[in-house]
Amino acid sequence: MQPQKTTEQIQAMRDGGKIIALIFDGLKKVVQPGMTGLEVDAWVANEIKKHGATPTYKEPDPNFPGVICISINDAIVHGVPTDYAFEKGDVVGFDLVITYKGMKTDAAFTMMIGQQPSGAIKHLLHVTEKSLYAGIDAIRGNGTRTGDIGAAVEKVLGEGKLGIVRDLVGHGVGNEMHMAPSVPNYGKKGRGDMLRTGDTIAIEPMATLGGEKIVTDADDQWTILTRDGSLSAHFEHTVLVTDVGYEILTQL
Repeated sequence: MQPQKTTEQIQAMRDGGKIIALIFDGLKKVVQPGMTGLEVDAWVANEIKKHGATPTYKEPDPNFPGVICISINDAIVHGVPTDYAFEKGDVVGFDLVITYKGMKTDAAFTMMIGQQPSGAIKHLLHVTEKSLYAGIDAIRGNGTRTGDIGAAVEKVLGEGKLGIVRDLVGHGVGNEMHMAPSVPNYGKKGRGDMLRTGDTIAIEPMATLGGEKIVTDADDQWTILTRDGSLSAHFEHTVLVTDVGYEILTQL
């Protein structure tokens, strides 16, 4: 169960969520072929500072090597920014957590670099993002179960015949980056932890064009990849549970 938040803490999360949304809006326009992950990381770091927030990934826990996770092609999450220059057609996920007035918000999106996606990649991105909003729409306010969310996400991904990454899940967020409850991208309606008014959770479906098995990069010990080398996508929002529904905090 999450600690009850004050009105000021919830407002800080609203404001922090808007900051992430603004950064992502700008990032989508800035990123292009030839740009490196380190250049993106520096740009995002400057934007975070400009908005009066701080990069949660650089805090002692988790002490990540960058301010933003950049996961390329078969990397699902936790990709470390490097001097690799993006190529046209790369599928890249960007995952950002910031701290604003002591509260943390978390969001992610995946895009194709330098061109509009088509075919299987368009399907991967569209269905994964669709599953995120299906999970969010399953929130019926106070008393919603995490299984309601997981079942809605799983239904969309299953119908889209995508691999569902089951070893990585959504989570509570707010006072800390990772809090109770876990929010899996699969489940059964009416099961799981019960959400209460004022709870804030990060819903984050991760899907692949292949299987669900994952491996951790042996070199950087951070990046989590698909074991079969298939492409993956990741979309995420921080959501506030209200009395009778929800509020998405990380969108404009």
